[in-house]
Amino acid sequence: MSKKNKSPLHLAWKKLLQNKIAVLGLFVISAFLLIVVAGPILRPDSSPKANVQHLELTRKSPGFSVDMLLLPNPQKRSQSFLQEFIYGFQTNFIEIPIANYSITKDKIEVEKYTGNEPNNGEIISFASTDFEQFSEEGIMTKKHYWLGTDRYGRDMLSRLMGGTWISFAVGFISILISLFIGISLGSIAAYFGGKVDDLIMWFINVIWSVPTLLLVIAMTLALGKGFWQVFVAVGLTMWVEVARVVRGQVMSTKQMEFIEAGKSFGFTNARIIMKHILPNVTGPIIVISAANFAAAILIEAGLSFLGLGAQPPQATWGKMIAEHKGYIITGDAYLAIFPGIAICLLVLSFVLLGNGLRDAFDTKNMKQVGV
Repeated sequence: MSKKNKSPLHLAWKKLLQNKIAVLGLFVISAFLLIVVAGPILRPDSSPKANVQHLELTRKSPGFSVDMLLLPNPQKRSQSFLQEFIYGFQTNFIEIPIANYSITKDKIEVEKYTGNEPNNGEIISFASTDFEQFSEEGIMTKKHYWLGTDRYGRDMLSRLMGGTWISFAVGFISILISLFIGISLGSIAAYFGGKVDDLIMWFINVIWSVPTLLLVIAMTLALGKGFWQVFVAVGLTMWVEVARVVRGQVMSTKQMEFIEAGKSFGFTNARIIMKHILPNVTGPIIVISAANFAAAILIEAGLSFLGLGAQPPQATWGKMIAEHKGYIITGDAYLAIFPGIAICLLVLSFVLLGNGLRDAFDTKNMKQVGV
C-alpha cells in the first residue's frame, strides 16, 4: 500500500469515521459551521446583527406569522463585504407589521398591527407614488417567526444564528492564540530543560493556580468590554493546558534516535523542534484543541451572561439567556431555553469529537485499523 495510506493522520481519520458518536458530533459541528459560513444569507432577518425590532411583536410564540408592509429605506448605507459577512446586510425596506390592508388603483390603506384583541390599530394611507413598484407582490409580504420573537420583537431564529458566529469566532481565534503561546513555551521548556524549564514551569503553575473564569473576567475588565477583547482574553487563559501537554510530549519525543541523528547532522534547535518534534505530537494537540474549543464557547457564554462579552445589540447566546432568564418560570420559557440548547448541542458535539479524536490517535487503536 502507498506511503500516504500508512500515515498516522490517515489511520486516525479512518478510525474516527468508525466512531459513530464522534461522527455525529462532527456532523452537528458542520451544520453549525454552515450557518457561520453562510452568514446573514441564511438568516430570516439578514439585517445588521439581526436587530430589527417590532415592539408590537414582543414575545410571540414559535410559528407566529404576520403581514408586513414594505416601505423604501432612505437610510440605507453602503457596506464592505466583511461588514456584510460579519454583521448582515442593510435592508432595502422598512417593515411595518399590519393587521389588515386594502389596495386601490392609486393608494393603499393599512391598519397597523398592535398585538391586541381586537386589534384597533392606527389606519395609515399611502399613495402609489410612495412606492417604486406599486403592487401587492411588491409592497406586501408575510413574515414567519419559526422560533417566535424575543422581548424586543426580534426574530429568535435569526438571533440564534447570529450568535453561532460569535461562538465559533471566539473558539477559533482563542484556540489559535492558545496554540501559539502553549506550543512555543511547552516545546522550549521541554527541549532545553534545566533552568529554562524551571522558569517556564513556574510561570505556567502561577497561571494554572488562578481560576480560569476569574482570570478571564480580570483580563476582560483590563482590556475593556467588547467584541475583540473577548477573543484575546479567552485565548490568553487557555494556553496553559496546551503548554503542559506539549511539554510532556516533547520530553518523550526528544529522547528518540531520530532526534539524536538530527543533532549529529548539525541541524539547528529550531529546525529539530519545528520539523522533527512537533509533527510527531500533532495528535494530542488536536485532541486538546477540540476540548478547549468547547471550553471557549462556555467561557464566552458565561462572559456574555455577565455582560462582559460582546455588547448589545450583537447577538450572543449567553446574553440572550441573561435577557430572558426571568421568563423561565412563565409560558415564554423558550426564550432562554433555545439559546441554552444551542450552547449544549455545540459544546457536547465538540466533547464527543474530542473523545473520538483521543481514541483515533491512540497508537493501540491505530493498530486495530486495517492498513
